[in-house]
Amino acid sequence: MKADVLIIGGGIQGCATAYHLARKGALVIVIEKDYSGRHASGVNAGGVRLLGRDMAEIPLSKASMEMWQTLDEDLGHDTGFRRQTLVNIAVDEVDLATAQAREAKMHDAGFMHERIIDQAELRERLPHVSANCVGGVISELDGYAIPFKATTAFRLAAENYGAQVIEGEEVLGLRRVGDAWLAQGARHGYEAETVVNCAGAWADKIALMIGDNVPLSHAAPMLMITARMPHFAKPVVGAISRQLSFKQFENGTVLIGGGAKGFADRANNRTRLDYAKLAAACRTTAEFFPIMRKASINRMWAGLEAYMPDNLPVIGPAVNAPRAFHAFGFSAHGFQMGPVVGQVLADLVIGGQSRFNLSPFRIDRFDRKVL
Repeated sequence: MKADVLIIGGGIQGCATAYHLARKGALVIVIEKDYSGRHASGVNAGGVRLLGRDMAEIPLSKASMEMWQTLDEDLGHDTGFRRQTLVNIAVDEVDLATAQAREAKMHDAGFMHERIIDQAELRERLPHVSANCVGGVISELDGYAIPFKATTAFRLAAENYGAQVIEGEEVLGLRRVGDAWLAQGARHGYEAETVVNCAGAWADKIALMIGDNVPLSHAAPMLMITARMPHFAKPVVGAISRQLSFKQFENGTVLIGGGAKGFADRANNRTRLDYAKLAAACRTTAEFFPIMRKASINRMWAGLEAYMPDNLPVIGPAVNAPRAFHAFGFSAHGFQMGPVVGQVLADLVIGGQSRFNLSPFRIDRFDRKVL
């Protein structure tokens, strides 16, 4: 099977890249070893978050946030996006000092999207928050989407422009022969001028086939969702210094995250929950919001996520092979950046450059430099 571009990985990064490339007229094949959105892209918390980003990510994240505001209309499919505001809670004066120091740094860099709020405004926005909390930081543009819906929306939009998504097809081999990349899947062979590595927790294996070595790790971030509750929190909620993350959906259910990790078994394509950590996340949530003491947990799960040592993704060209590009290692905060990352990769593939500074995301940034 032949294409202009072969994308390995059918998560949100791969499907968004396929969409932007197909829109520009490229013949695109996406191959996914399971099904589109099976791992991190389809089972994450769905946070569409600009607040609290690493400074290196902010330009990309801001551009992506603008795209999210009209994404349903642009794709012609429902992503479940809701602009709800994100509040990171300060539990004490130390947290407020941390927020003020970051605010000064942000303003110096020209970023004004984060705003510190006092205790009165915190309680106005979150009436059920614990009386001990003293304030927080908000970003008005932030919100959430439904991960599987959003990933599927990009996939369907890409297919509308002629992209082909092949599921259940694992890459067993990949090599450069002449001016083409040849990939051997479990069922078919593929040939393309360009290859794009969006393989998530398995991306280091694909990178090695391309010729790039990378210190990627993987883990299993856990989530749980409650039965329906009375509505008590419209904003998405986090905390400055605690592992707190939750959102209440329109149907009353509450999704609880916080970054606790279970056990990842990448070789066997599965995860296992750590119930002690989930219990700790429940206690933390109830400390911040006593109303949550009445909540009953309905379901718990974990995804397989790729992490880089500095928690910044790899985005950009391969360094040891031509016509190869990477987008992986988003370290549990890549969902929001999916729309813009797809656009960036399409620009790199077709035009050879991006309007963003991608140097912080180079795949070889951890290589030892010989002087």
